[in-house]
Amino acid sequence: MNAEKNNLFGFNAFSPDEIAEKVETIGVNKTKLPLLSMIMLGILAGAFISLGAMFFVTVTSDTNITFGISRLLGGLTFSLGLVMVTVAGAELFTGNNLIVMAWADQKISSGEVLKNWLVICISNFIGALIIAFLLFKAGHQEMNHGAVGKLYLEIAEAKSTISFQKAFFSGILCNILVCLAVWMAQAGRSVWDKVIVIIFPVSAFIAAGFEHSIANMFFVPMGIFLQSEKATAYNLISWIGLFKNLLPVILGNLVGGSGFVAFIYYVIYRRKSRHKF
Repeated sequence: MNAEKNNLFGFNAFSPDEIAEKVETIGVNKTKLPLLSMIMLGILAGAFISLGAMFFVTVTSDTNITFGISRLLGGLTFSLGLVMVTVAGAELFTGNNLIVMAWADQKISSGEVLKNWLVICISNFIGALIIAFLLFKAGHQEMNHGAVGKLYLEIAEAKSTISFQKAFFSGILCNILVCLAVWMAQAGRSVWDKVIVIIFPVSAFIAAGFEHSIANMFFVPMGIFLQSEKATAYNLISWIGLFKNLLPVILGNLVGGSGFVAFIYYVIYRRKSRHKF
């Protein structure tokens, strides 16, 4: 009776074993999407993450907030992006690192995995660029007496000049948390369940300053657009700087999401379906 009551009110979650099965099935379905649907869903995800990043900058541009509170609020606001991806429906490159589970179980081919990652990553980039351009043209950077624009420039320059090693390992840590958020969201039976479990891991990686490749596809172009408007002191922001950032961050995100989350959970929960030891 209690179990039925809990199920009625959405209090019981799927078990980790059930999540693994769901993630594997979802991974197969993701690779079977029609190309146009894959592209459009990828563009949406890039836009959603960018809107979360916009929310983050708007709030943290207030210099009167103490460091800890600012990082906490920044994490909470940035969570909007992954919440929209998960609830509204979109295809995010970093979250799609989990399809390695279906690949490890031989449900999909290496070619299908690589095609999905390439198409979704490029589509995410397009979505991020669209939002950056729209916000720039809308004058979003002028908010808080220009402090919003200044923070965009600071973030863009920091990301354009980050070292390969720092970007790579920061990317690993970031996507461990992002993929755990996506993983745990599969445990939920309601929208509220999913929102709650997404907020904390995403807030943690934002508070710690880890590197998310799709967010960077928004932050650096926003800085480039601002530079094009007028001369600034942030001269190290460039398209070259963006791609120098994206290479190690994407590699780090892949290792973090595919290796530290998807593959480990495959070994724990799905390998037993093929092996007895």
